[in-house]
Parts: sequence; C-alpha cells; structure tokens
Amino acid sequence: MDVATAPIKAPKGSVDALVRLAAADMGGVDALITARLDSPVPVIPALAEHLIAAGGKRLRPLLTVAAARLAGGTDDACLKLAAAVEFIHTATLLHDDVVDGSQLRRGKVAAHLIWGGASSVLVGDFLFARSFELMVETGSLRSLAILAKASSVIAEGEVLQLTRAHDLNLDQHTYLEIIRAKTAELFAASAEAGAVSAGAPESQIAALRTYGLNLGLAFQLADDALDYSGVAETLGKNAGDDFREGKATLPLLLAIARSGPREAEFWERAIGRLDQTEADFRRAREIIVGTGALQATLDLGSDYAETAKAALAGFPDNEWRRSLEALADFSVSRPA
Repeated sequence: MDVATAPIKAPKGSVDALVRLAAADMGGVDALITARLDSPVPVIPALAEHLIAAGGKRLRPLLTVAAARLAGGTDDACLKLAAAVEFIHTATLLHDDVVDGSQLRRGKVAAHLIWGGASSVLVGDFLFARSFELMVETGSLRSLAILAKASSVIAEGEVLQLTRAHDLNLDQHTYLEIIRAKTAELFAASAEAGAVSAGAPESQIAALRTYGLNLGLAFQLADDALDYSGVAETLGKNAGDDFREGKATLPLLLAIARSGPREAEFWERAIGRLDQTEADFRRAREIIVGTGALQATLDLGSDYAETAKAALAGFPDNEWRRSLEALADFSVSRPA
C-alpha cells in the first residue's frame, strides 16, 4: 500500500445504533418529506427525489430527532423540524453542486448535469420554501428563528468560501470560520431546534447546540481529509473533487505551509491557476500525506468530536446519549 492511500487512523464509531433507535421517528420524517415534495410541476419532485432518494445517513434530521428524545421529548413535534432540516440541507447541496460544477452527489450523477443548472437552483429554492412552511406549522417561533438564522449563516459561509477560492494564503482561522458557517451551523441548529421542540431547559438547549456545532466541525474536517484518501463509493463524490476545484481545505493549507519552494511552484500552478494535469492529484496526495497534513486534519477533527461528546455529560446515560457519542466517533472514523 503506497503512502498516498494508507488508511487514516481514527477512533472507532458507528451511526447504526442511532439509525435503529430513531427508525420509527425517521419513518415519520420520510413520510413528511415525500408528501411535501409533491408538486404539479413534474421536474420538481423528479429532481428533488433524485438527490433525496440517493441515500445517505440523513445525519442532520437524525440529530434533530435524537436531540429531542435525549431532552425528554415524547411527541411528534420534532418530526416537521427534522424534515425542514433535510430540505434546507438538500437545497444547499443542489446550489453547491451548480456553483462547484460537481459531477457526483451521493454516488449519483449530480442533478444539474441531468436537468440543468437553472432547474437545480430553482428546485433548491422550492425546498427552502417548503422547509419554512414546515417550520411555521410547528408553531414554534423560536425554532423558526433558529433554522432561519442557520440558513443565512450557511449562505454567508458559502459566499466566503467562494471569495477565497484558490487562495493559497488562506489562514486556518478563516478556514475554520468557513466550515463553521457552511457545515457546522446546520448541525448546531438541528440539535438546538430538536431540544427546543422538547421543551428542554436552557442548559440542555445550549449543550445540544454545542454538541451539534462540534460534531459538524469534526464531520467537515474528516470529509476534507477523505477527499485526499477516499474513493467515490465511500464519498458519494469523486475523490479529489476539492483539489480539482481548487478548494483551499485544511489538508491542502497545512501541506502548503509544510512544503518547500519546489512544491510551492506546484501549488501555485495546480491550485492558484487551476492549471492541472492528470498526474497532479496523485502528487498532491503524496505531499499531503507525506507532510502529515492529512493526519493533522483528522486529529483536529477528533478533538472536536471529543468536545462534542463532552457536551453530553449532563444528560442521562441512556441509549440516546450513547448513540450520539458513537455518532461523534463515526464522524471522524468513516472508511477511507
């Protein structure tokens, strides 16, 4: 096994227990999603179902349900919020794939390559609108405020990332602010809204938001690392997409900081000017792994995962808490 494809060492974890525990609730969420995708305009359900039905663990709506149950919620108040969260997430994916020109999403051809960029953007807008309908129906102004704010923060994060694309001088602090906004904020809002729907005390609402935020940071850091070590079947996208799009993710930034003058010319050409050859991704992987940048990224993700688990310390030691702790481990131990 060559160094560029060596497995990343990380804590063990699984999301399976949480999936089983939340199966009945997620069945309700899936029914809501199916019903709210209905439209007399055929392209809307066809395009949306192409992405939603492609699978994935649906971690964000799972997080909403799990947070509500851990906080003592026993009714169905969290289900509409969970469906709204999934619509927000799917809408952002549709928009992102158009902006990034992505070829794959969740292992399937990206929707914009089938229906076109304009349709993908507009169906994303439809899903945003559906998500807000669901939020309003819950009657919880606070939950609406949480998820509405998250939607604006996500957009800010995406725009910030776009303005710093191909920036070889991007610092780690700004990078973390980008992923906090574009990824971690929805994890945080998902957990926070779930806790609010359960009528949890403020201390528990704050703790579950902290859990979600750190889980999201861990998840995105691992995702960025996997782009340089995974395969399409694992990622649901092509390995190396971040490199080919010139995204300045942490593995790349750390490798650049640890590289010498010879490598600096390579990074300037391949990332700064996006002048790439077929062999460049392999060379980039070798540098990123060889400098320790890949493992350093996952190590930081593991730190955030541990912080997420620590936020649950005040909750009862039950199946929901243990499953959320396992989810934090899973976020940084997905197979390469």
